[in-house]
Amino acid sequence: MKATHFSILFGLPLLLLSCEEKMDIDLNKAAARIVIDAQLSDASSVQRIRISRSVGFDDPVNTSGIKDATVLVKDNENRSYSFQYEKDGYYTHPNFKPTAGRKYTLLANVQKQQYSSSTQMPTYVAVDSTHLSEKNIAGKTYFFVALTFKDPAKIPNYYLYSLSINGGAFRFASAQSDQFNDGLKVTHYISDLETDLSPGDNVTVRRYCVDEKTYRYWNEYQNNNLSNAAPSNPKSNISNNALGYFSVASVKEYKLKIGH
Repeated sequence: MKATHFSILFGLPLLLLSCEEKMDIDLNKAAARIVIDAQLSDASSVQRIRISRSVGFDDPVNTSGIKDATVLVKDNENRSYSFQYEKDGYYTHPNFKPTAGRKYTLLANVQKQQYSSSTQMPTYVAVDSTHLSEKNIAGKTYFFVALTFKDPAKIPNYYLYSLSINGGAFRFASAQSDQFNDGLKVTHYISDLETDLSPGDNVTVRRYCVDEKTYRYWNEYQNNNLSNAAPSNPKSNISNNALGYFSVASVKEYKLKIGH
């Protein structure tokens, strides 16, 4: 019984920092489409955006990188950041650290087609404390990373979590909003969707404060994975029928070790 199954009982709703995190995008057997994975953050001055083309869902690799695209990000203070091709569909900028409160626009020219998206980078909501939560369900112990904080009142806030176990790749863990706890003291419980946390594990959680469209994308993704319906592509916030999403987020990491 994995944590993703029993987290529903506790009302716990289910990133890729640049190219380091594993992105799992459900691609059905529809016609090939452009996929843009653009999750920028203030965790680093190096930013990466991947542009690819979807292939068959049953193929070993779900996307194929595109080389000859033009990728530009602009902010509302007339700054422009041109991304250069690296490899495997990744385009990078070596010195671009986004600032909370600014509006950013992605402009991509891919195979003579234009794609665009805009977002405003949220301010980070500080975490007051972190701890490990141990729950006994049906005679078995399960572990969660718990993050407690005061949600800002009268401001819509959206949170995205990814998790790494013992230095492994970061995987999406949870997307949450303050729809039912605006302005309250809140605790989010985070666990891996594929592997139960165990004593001795070193766990790193990345917590992103994101905009509403990014939240909706990942909330749709997690709802699809909880349902019995056939997987579908989450609704993108990028124009021209692209897959994927554009986000500029504020982020911090939290490291914990599960004691023996």
